[in-house]
Amino acid sequence: MRPWRSRPSDRSSYHHGNLKEALIEAARRFIAERGLGGFTLVDAARLVGVSPAALYRHFRGREALLEEVAERGFAELAARLGRALRGPGTPLERFTRMGEAYLAFAEEEPGYYAAIFEARPPVPDGADQPPRPREQDAFSLLVEALRTTFPDGFSGVDPRFIALEVWALSHGLATLAAAGRLPSGPGLPSKYDLLRAGVLALVHGATARRT
Repeated sequence: MRPWRSRPSDRSSYHHGNLKEALIEAARRFIAERGLGGFTLVDAARLVGVSPAALYRHFRGREALLEEVAERGFAELAARLGRALRGPGTPLERFTRMGEAYLAFAEEEPGYYAAIFEARPPVPDGADQPPRPREQDAFSLLVEALRTTFPDGFSGVDPRFIALEVWALSHGLATLAAAGRLPSGPGLPSKYDLLRAGVLALVHGATARRT
């Protein structure tokens, strides 16, 4: 694995008064390259050319910085899902493209994607984990798309259940593909083909139960 070296543009970010944004970008890049376990505050400080102590002007610690990266990732994911939902085509086509946009995001933004599903904000002992607003936004888009695609519903089945199944399918495919565990080769479907088939099976199975 090649060592990280800061570039002039990385170091100039701080001098232009944008240390917080430079640190978030540095963290995203390190996570994409090394995973969450290979990222430290010292790495981020070195990349942007400041002392580790300077980081604490903006973040309480490593977890706070990682949580900010996760929030940015959720914002980008929700934006992509929203664009897919508002695109051309039938409601079912738009809903399926949301899943495709999810897979593309996981592939193109591995730093954001890892932070989204692994970074956790600190909470007091015994307290419930608070939901992230951005996570709720992305999930709400899936539920909204299902309700638009199938206005007659699923015979009493909560659309949120179907949305969770679609999310689990998308996340599973994205994770397997990122780990190199998704079989590929002549005659085998791509992750996008698998997603489309899975989405159709889930929603058509749900509507069949209704009829």
